[in-house]
Amino acid sequence: MAASGSCVLWSYCGHGWSRVMWCCRLPGFRSSWPGGPLGARHLSEEKRATETHFGFETVSEEEKGGKVYQVFESVAKKYDVMNDMMSLGIHRVWKDLLLGKMHPFPGTQLLDVAGGTGLAWVLGDAEELPFDDDKFDVYTIAFGIRNVTHIDRALQEAHRVLKPGGRFLCLEFSQVNNPLISRLYDLYSFQVIPVLGEVIAGDWKSYQYLVESIRQFPSQEEFKEMIEDAGFQKVTYESLTSGIVAIHSGFKL
Repeated sequence: MAASGSCVLWSYCGHGWSRVMWCCRLPGFRSSWPGGPLGARHLSEEKRATETHFGFETVSEEEKGGKVYQVFESVAKKYDVMNDMMSLGIHRVWKDLLLGKMHPFPGTQLLDVAGGTGLAWVLGDAEELPFDDDKFDVYTIAFGIRNVTHIDRALQEAHRVLKPGGRFLCLEFSQVNNPLISRLYDLYSFQVIPVLGEVIAGDWKSYQYLVESIRQFPSQEEFKEMIEDAGFQKVTYESLTSGIVAIHSGFKL
């Protein structure tokens, strides 16, 4: 799980990453970067009344942002503990592998969307990022893109804010292809994870949403096609842990 629509701006200084700015999406609100010349895009006042999914539930697009926000408000205090418990700590390995694919160099500008923590707070939206075109060298998002209402718009925004030659990297739950492992994974997901959520975080419903949202997310190949449709080239993916998660990569060329 990752906070929906939030983003963290990092800069690589040669000695390691330093966090520069964090921004978090609150449904219905939008602000520009404070004190900066970034020329933020503003959210439209009008919302389409079409339907989308919230886990296995059908809701209006207007409702989904608020519902996702409530999920993360509810789980925030036990967020890290639950991630460790649910994945037996393996999520840290997955994230290390994502970082290893970046190959940063001094001066690299990284936008980490759905980061969840930070120093300075700004309202933002993954579907309408408050940044100028062609600004970042790398865009990353881990366990967050499945929570946005319009994945295609988030991908288009990722493409917009990246510099020519910039790289998109996404770590997200995906599709298990081995039938036996898939059955065991489903059993664990639906019978164990919500129980852990209730016992540790006092919240069954949020973790029921988690496992349902994973099942609603496109397969590795389908998501690859979506990334290509957003304008990215040389799109590839690597399945990890039998396809429980996958890292997708693409370039703005």
